[in-house]
Amino acid sequence: MSGVHYAIDVWGLLVALAMVAVAAGISGLMRMGIGRTLLWSACRALVQLCAMGFIMGFVIQANNPWMAFSLIAVMLIAAVQITLSRAKGVPKGLVGPVFLSLTVTMLLMISLVTELIVRPQPWYSPQLVIPLTGMLLGNTVSALAVGLSRFYESMRERRDEVTTMLALGATAWEAARPSIVSSIRLGLLPTNASLASAGIVTIPGMMAGQVIAGGDPLNAGKYQFVVFAAIAALTLLADGLIMSMIYRTCFTKDDQYAL
Repeated sequence: MSGVHYAIDVWGLLVALAMVAVAAGISGLMRMGIGRTLLWSACRALVQLCAMGFIMGFVIQANNPWMAFSLIAVMLIAAVQITLSRAKGVPKGLVGPVFLSLTVTMLLMISLVTELIVRPQPWYSPQLVIPLTGMLLGNTVSALAVGLSRFYESMRERRDEVTTMLALGATAWEAARPSIVSSIRLGLLPTNASLASAGIVTIPGMMAGQVIAGGDPLNAGKYQFVVFAAIAALTLLADGLIMSMIYRTCFTKDDQYAL
């Protein structure tokens, strides 16, 4: 490969913002009520992405494991806050379970990918670990938020069924299991759709980014598959772990329905 890459200057960023502004203007003309939110979100995304770019550049140049892991810790804390803000109809007090499920599953997946698949030198390579963490967290946060919302919604919809099952001698786990399965399946739907369409309908973000930056397309495809595989495994593990920790919030100590 030639290694040619195409940089984006300030004018390019302004044109991109202008495209969003046009879309926001169309929204205003059609009275959708989302134009201002769309424009504000785009501006905030630009600032956040550029800030993260500067921070990542500094951490990668420093090549210090403590700096890399500190940045990952900040990303995990932000992921917990975003997960709970997106989840609808969930009770309070889930910060601990969400943080634990994200941390355990994230560390497991990052360790497997870095130590068994990519094997970078050094093992904590910020150039690999930080972007990979961001991609995995982004998808897992969405899956957890959807899963949590669906679980509590399903438990409320199944109120009569759950109380009947408990009256007939079922355990709290047995009564909650259909809702748990439903929430995990729903959380996995976007990942399954991405896996099915990747390479045929879409060229995913990581692969496209590497190719645009001048990387080898075949190697970029391999990296993208590794990311998809890690996302699928991480989503399932994180959803399963969080459900095993929070399903008891729907029941009393005496295994009575509490919602």
